[in-house]
Amino acid sequence: MKVSIITATFNSAETLQDTIHSIGIQTHSDIEYIIIDGGSKDGTIDIIKKNSNLVTYWVSEPDHGIYDAMNKGINMATGEIVAILNSDDFYVHEHVISEVVNCFKQNQVNSIYGNLQYVGRENTSKVIRHWVSGHYQRHKFLFGWMPPHPAFFVKRNLYLFLGQFNTQLKTSADYELMLRFLYKHKVSSHYLPELLVKMRVGGASNQSWKKRVVANLEDRRAWKMNRLQPYFFTAALKPLRKINQFFIFYSA
Repeated sequence: MKVSIITATFNSAETLQDTIHSIGIQTHSDIEYIIIDGGSKDGTIDIIKKNSNLVTYWVSEPDHGIYDAMNKGINMATGEIVAILNSDDFYVHEHVISEVVNCFKQNQVNSIYGNLQYVGRENTSKVIRHWVSGHYQRHKFLFGWMPPHPAFFVKRNLYLFLGQFNTQLKTSADYELMLRFLYKHKVSSHYLPELLVKMRVGGASNQSWKKRVVANLEDRRAWKMNRLQPYFFTAALKPLRKINQFFIFYSA
């Protein structure tokens, strides 16, 4: 199974090399790596060029934000499976993609997800919190649940039939897409109970409490735009579920 991995970048020179390296060491033999850059000026392009042997396609041009860039990558992808790996993130070991592909084959599903760790921006050995997803049950969305998007792998044909990222949303389009796929359209999914991705703290939706409030409002909008009815407490529970992630001790 061919896997397309998409990374959206913009002035990502500080962290991009780690992302590319984690893809370059994967043991799975059929990987297509696509980088969509928004017109970086900080050395990001130099890093991409330096790793040209690992990058299948790349482009650098103005875009309308990270989700627009992800959509561009999806339009370019030719793999049966699509993964999104942000330029702050990296796979934890060289067998991640092989294990994901095997999981798809064994379970005959249209999506797979695993676990994620938030780590220090400078010291990636410092674990901030653990996102242990748990086994899939559709109704969990009503109680604020979602899988971690960088550890979420999807059959490419789903984007063709169910749509791509909604660029009306600035921080929660990943949540809206998973809500649409898994909850609204009941796409089959399977939990791979392993740590797959490490994410540096400081992402677009969790840089500050103010941005977290904006993201929470967008989460509510995600239900409305899909004509879905959550519980009155659904949006409030979503950030509250993160609290226990600071106290879970999990290792790969």
